[in-house]
Amino acid sequence: MKRQAQQSGDQKKEEAVQSRVAIIQTPVTLPVPGLQTLQNTGMPTEVLCLLNMVMAEELVDDEEYEEILEDIQEECGKYGSVKSIEIPRPVDGLEVPGCGKFVSASDCQKAMQALTGRKFANGVVVTKYYDPDLYHRHEF
Repeated sequence: MKRQAQQSGDQKKEEAVQSRVAIIQTPVTLPVPGLQTLQNTGMPTEVLCLLNMVMAEELVDDEEYEEILEDIQEECGKYGSVKSIEIPRPVDGLEVPGCGKFVSASDCQKAMQALTGRKFANGVVVTKYYDPDLYHRHEF
């Protein structure tokens, strides 16, 4: 009888562990601003659009703006050669994305895979391939 009680106790422990594992393995969906509009990332290009990396008010001060450009250049540079970074200043509270132009589409893909969903400052990074012609015309 004592052995049967021990087996029953062991079985309950195992069931508790399995239920916790099931909870951990269940994917979590977090609401990320801008994510719904960027679900279709399109064909890879050498330009990567980055959202939710900075707040509009952080782009007002020239010194802080330059630091942010350097930080993003450095972070993107971990995944390939970066030709340029553009972060338009906010206009009337409109959120504008930052974009980075890489030497190649494959470098851009590496950056997208590494940066999408990462926490940066106070946001979760959302990425999208961007049309190089629009980038060159500064149409964000």
